[in-house]
Amino acid sequence: MKTDRLPIWLMDVLLAGTLLSRLPLPRVPEDSFARMAKAVWAYPIVGTVLAVIAGSFALLLLGLGVPAPFAAGGLLAALMLLTGAMHEDGLADSADGFWGGYEAARRLEIMKDSHLGTYGLLALLMVTGLRWSAYALLLPLGLAPVIAAASLSRGVMPGVMATLPHARETGLSRSVGRPETTTAIWGLGLSLAIAGICVGAVAVLCLIVALGVALALGALAKAKIAGQTGDVLGTTQQLSEVAILAVLLVHLT
Repeated sequence: MKTDRLPIWLMDVLLAGTLLSRLPLPRVPEDSFARMAKAVWAYPIVGTVLAVIAGSFALLLLGLGVPAPFAAGGLLAALMLLTGAMHEDGLADSADGFWGGYEAARRLEIMKDSHLGTYGLLALLMVTGLRWSAYALLLPLGLAPVIAAASLSRGVMPGVMATLPHARETGLSRSVGRPETTTAIWGLGLSLAIAGICVGAVAVLCLIVALGVALALGALAKAKIAGQTGDVLGTTQQLSEVAILAVLLVHLT
């Protein structure tokens, strides 16, 4: 498939999908990667696609008589495979770095280290456990809650990218660039629209809670490493997803 003549919006979706997933997408021209910061508005679309694929697999398991907790495990496993577990990796690295170092340079060094420490392991266990439990309760309601959580949790990521400087001179976030505030707002609005279609008015509360998590994490990242990295963005997705799921559990179950 030739991609050099695609509409800009579709090119942005492909760029976002190339960054945030391991989906077998068409290759885009090398020069199009200069648009990565402009394509962040499409992150909620990628989240929606991932949720539909992984959620459909989990619902198939439910339809075959597999208990909901096991189907929820299948959902998480599918999401991790589809994303290369990049967000989970960011969560673990951030936990290790933020709490394992006493100054910004050392924290960044720890975050870059591929070894998993105690803080990272505990963060993964706690957050994955909460996600697993929530999805086990929400999956019987269908795809809608899964899509809402995936879309909104990725919709708040561009806001962190736009408001915080890069904490290091290299890395994934630096290669993407810093988006304009307007682009981040478009992504946020798109994620709210998708979630609203899925779960109705409660999507607004989910967005408010997710923004609160993103703001708190952004303040922590600024204090700990004076900015954001790809690991911080992954942590934003994971923690905001947990917060969104908590709201959905209260209002939908």
